[in-house]
Amino acid sequence: MKRAPGRGWPSTVVGTVLLALMLFPVYWMVNASLQPTGTTLQGGRWFPVHPDLSGYATALCDQGRNLLTSLAVALGSVALSLGLAAPAAYALAQFRLRGTDAVLFGILITQMVPGIVVANALYGAYDHLGLLNSCLGLILADSTAGVPFAIIVMRSFMQSIPREIIEAARVDGAGGVRVFRSVVLPLSTNAVITAAVFTFLFTWSDFLFAVTLTTTQSVRPITLGIYQYLGAHTNQWNAIMATTVMASVPAAVLLVVAQRQVAAGATGGAVT
Repeated sequence: MKRAPGRGWPSTVVGTVLLALMLFPVYWMVNASLQPTGTTLQGGRWFPVHPDLSGYATALCDQGRNLLTSLAVALGSVALSLGLAAPAAYALAQFRLRGTDAVLFGILITQMVPGIVVANALYGAYDHLGLLNSCLGLILADSTAGVPFAIIVMRSFMQSIPREIIEAARVDGAGGVRVFRSVVLPLSTNAVITAAVFTFLFTWSDFLFAVTLTTTQSVRPITLGIYQYLGAHTNQWNAIMATTVMASVPAAVLLVVAQRQVAAGATGGAVT
C-alpha cells in the first residue's frame, strides 16, 4: 500500500503559528489575571514570575453569585430544551405525520429571527407575567434558541436509527413511551449530549437576554456581571481578567470532556 505523502514541516509551522495566534488572547487573559493590581496595562510582564491571586479573590467575592446564577440558568435551559426537543425530534423522525415539512420549516425560520426581536417581545410579556429579574424567565428565554437547535440535531440522528430496532421493541410488548425511553434515547446519546453542550454554551454566553430581561442586581448572569464590572473597576484589570478566566472554565471543561460525543453527534445523521 502506498503511504500518503507527508505535508512536511511548512504545514506544521503554519499550523503552529495559527494556533499560537488564536490562543494568545487566552494566554494573555490568564497572564493578566495573575498580575498585581495596576500593572496589567502599564508595566505588565509577559510571564507571571510572581503570580498574584488577589484578582481571583476579588472576582470570587464580587462575581461568585453571578457565576452561580449563570450555572443555574444554563442547566435549567438544558433540561427544559432537551425535555421538549427530544420527544419532538423523535416524533418528527420516526412517525409519518402530516405537516412534518411545515413544522421543520417553521423550526428553521425561528433560527432566522434576530435575537433582539425576541428579547423585546419577551420584555413586554415578562412585564405582565412578573418574570422579569428571575431565573425562570431567563431559562425560558434562552430555551427559545436551545429547543429548535436541539430538535434539528436530534431529529437528524434519530432518522438514522433502523426502524427494525423500534419494531422489534414493539413486538416485545414495549409501548411508545417505553420505546422512546429505553431504545431511542440510549441509541441517541451522542446527539443528546451534542444538543446539551451547545444549549449550555448558548445560555452560558448569552448577553442579549440577560441585559434585556434583568434590571436589578438580584438576578445577574456572569456575562452581564463582566460588562458592568468592567465599567466599575476599570483599574482592577487583574480582577476583570480573573473573572473572565473563571467564566471560561466551565465551557472549556465541558467541551474537553464531551468532545468525542459532540463530534459523533454532529455527524451521526449525515450518513444513513
